[in-house]
Amino acid sequence: MKVFSVGEMLIDFLPGSEAGTYVRKAGGAPANAAIALARQGCDTSFCGMLGNDDFGRFLLETLRENNVTPVVRLTDEAVTTMAFVTLDEQGDRSFTFARKPGADMLLTREQVQCDAFEQAQLIHAGSCSLSKGSARDATVYALSQGHADGKLISFDVNYRNVMWDNDEQVAARAVREILPFVDFLKISEEEAGMLGGEAQIPSVMEQYEISVVVETLGAQGVRCYWNGRQLELSGLQAACVDATGAGDAFWGAFLAALSRAEVTATAQLTETLLWEALRAGNIAGWLCVQKKGAIESLPTRAQVEHYLHQMYP
Repeated sequence: MKVFSVGEMLIDFLPGSEAGTYVRKAGGAPANAAIALARQGCDTSFCGMLGNDDFGRFLLETLRENNVTPVVRLTDEAVTTMAFVTLDEQGDRSFTFARKPGADMLLTREQVQCDAFEQAQLIHAGSCSLSKGSARDATVYALSQGHADGKLISFDVNYRNVMWDNDEQVAARAVREILPFVDFLKISEEEAGMLGGEAQIPSVMEQYEISVVVETLGAQGVRCYWNGRQLELSGLQAACVDATGAGDAFWGAFLAALSRAEVTATAQLTETLLWEALRAGNIAGWLCVQKKGAIESLPTRAQVEHYLHQMYP
């Protein structure tokens, strides 16, 4: 299965080994998910805009080094966002964002209309892209057109407070606009309020014909809603979806498991397959948090499978 991820790519600055030092890495949920999918062996492309500066070139090289096909154009206009990340002892994160004056993702639907998009069977995006000026139209187009073309659609609801300046009504409207196109939705326990709360998830799924909703529960694990049922998986010995990048590691491994099973329509989903995907994602997130979200900690397929056989014999 070929995957096309569309959205934002930014610079994360993680705490270094000495006080006051930082390690830079690629950030942004759509880009991180693309890298996670590629490290799981999926044929993955990423579509976005990058600044024509040291940071933008570093991000472009990061994609290539991790076997992601970039559908990227460098621009002299201000687009690069920087995020300074603080992690506590449990791996929970907080952000301080810095954006260049007038920063915009500058993504257009014309850029999305490319061979990689046409060839992909799965389209992935994240809600941050719905709050970024010109990218909103391009993201909605990618999801709606992909849905119309019979592609599977994956969406990650993330960064509600940061991306919409704590305006939950605006955030919820933006997310609900694209729900009719979505097959696989990832959402955190905290952000379930954007759908009206956890109790409303089944009715939202029925209303918008969403096949799978995976709710991440921090150290407690994950809860999967599917076919009128709930599948719950306890977390491993870390807050595996809370450290930066770990949620994307989880989702990358989850989608990769569906990809390897050659799922091309949601009617092919089975409980056995969903359990396999949840377990792979759980281990991927746990592996990622061990290194506090460093880009090289997004695990490979071999690393995940090594622990799968140990923890789920």
